[in-house]
Amino acid sequence: MASSGSSTIPSTNSYTRLPDLKIPPRSGSSADLTRSARSSRLGSPMEDMTKYEKKLLQGDGGYLLEDVPHLTDYIPDLPTHPNPLQDNTAYSVVKQYFVNTDDTVVQKVIQHKSSSRGTHFRRAGPRQKVYFESDEVKACIVTCGGLCPGLNTVIREIVCGLEVMYGVKELIGIQGGYMGFYSKNTVTLTRKTVDDIHKKGGTVLGTSRGGHDTIKIVDSIQDRGINMVFIIGGDGTQKGAAAIYQEVKRRGYKCVVCGIPKTIDNDIPVIDKSFGFDSAVEEAQRAINAAHVEAESAENGIGLVKLMGRYSGFIAQYATLASRDVDLCLIPESPFYLDGHGGLLEFIEKRIKEYGHMVIVVAEGAGQDLIAQDMRSMDNKDASGNKLLLDVGLWLSQKIKEHFGKKKKTLNLKYIDPTYMIRAIPSNASDNVYCTLLAQCAVHGAMAGFTGYTVGLVNGRHAYIPFYKITECQNKVSITDRMWARLLSSTNQPSFLSKKDIEEKKEEEELQVSATSADNGN
Repeated sequence: MASSGSSTIPSTNSYTRLPDLKIPPRSGSSADLTRSARSSRLGSPMEDMTKYEKKLLQGDGGYLLEDVPHLTDYIPDLPTHPNPLQDNTAYSVVKQYFVNTDDTVVQKVIQHKSSSRGTHFRRAGPRQKVYFESDEVKACIVTCGGLCPGLNTVIREIVCGLEVMYGVKELIGIQGGYMGFYSKNTVTLTRKTVDDIHKKGGTVLGTSRGGHDTIKIVDSIQDRGINMVFIIGGDGTQKGAAAIYQEVKRRGYKCVVCGIPKTIDNDIPVIDKSFGFDSAVEEAQRAINAAHVEAESAENGIGLVKLMGRYSGFIAQYATLASRDVDLCLIPESPFYLDGHGGLLEFIEKRIKEYGHMVIVVAEGAGQDLIAQDMRSMDNKDASGNKLLLDVGLWLSQKIKEHFGKKKKTLNLKYIDPTYMIRAIPSNASDNVYCTLLAQCAVHGAMAGFTGYTVGLVNGRHAYIPFYKITECQNKVSITDRMWARLLSSTNQPSFLSKKDIEEKKEEEELQVSATSADNGN
């Protein structure tokens, strides 16, 4: 039975509401927000969509909660209902299956005695009261951007979570990404239809880049009577989700917009890791092992493997650390030079002379500035706004061959690009568990009335994170921390950086941390 009035989100006894702040989006491309979504036909609403409101709450303990929006922020006096989970036999043995309304997750675990208590996020999980009755929910799921291991698992678990835990019967899948809202048919999703999709790679709903037209999408959502939207995609997709939330809010429509962050590159900030990353690192081992066998079996053999990593080299870094067969790892965050004393080619020649073979792992975004000097770059971009990169693997292979050719030395180089093989695999056991928890937390948040949020793992705990936090910057490998030092120790490669370069990198990272802290009011 419904109770009149809304439940307090959160307890006013524990928090003080700070003034809402509006911040501009990150400069540069808006990825999945294509030109059509920014066209003049959208009028003034688009201006509001590109400004994210910060919902800041100051806790009694002296910490800052960066809260996520709630339906009651713009639709007051919504009725609440008892959570159906209290009658679910699977949860009957759990001592405390409802999350305390004041529970938060801290963004940074390591603190100094003189530092503030830092930024916190709302803890994810089921609430005692929900804002939807099971039979009124009509949910939809859409996948956008590139492929990634685990997409089908997330789809499956959202469907199973809504149907099994909350008794929801109406779920549809939007086919073909954002443009599917207004140009494609939908597919009915049930527990039976998604039963074994987690064993397959890719996405059963199909995907695309671009195609984001906020007005058309929200019109479609309203026309279909959808009141829960689950959007799976990377930072560009999440920007699109933020725009959809802003338009839904502007119309005063009762509809939850929830994002599940997806990027195989692991370049989304705040969260510990993105789903599919572990699977990608594991699959990359097969390519590295093959490169090692090829290199070891030939005179002066080199196995060169190109891995994903447009702006962030996490897959290359972790695959290198896991393999222990890699002699050289190149990532976008760590610049290098080819010729001269201490250069890349000199190191390769020295390693070949010493061991007779070597394995090189290079992230796709590494060395782009050097390639641009050799080739005329057209600076083209794909439909998501991402810069089209030149093939660093082919370019580096050619440079190595030319170097050894000039010295009239034998060389056997094998180039392996497993990019699309890695993207297309189903998720491994670790990612399957992670995807399940992400999906269930997303469902719990939606039923509890939270909106305009994404769900992710923060310091080992699942949390609800405002959209702007995961789109304001990119997660990058820090080449001045211990993890990168461990890699250099494993490969025994030089950093290819001068002392001046290292100091500049440190200053750049410290300024970024200071700017983020100031932005959060710490």
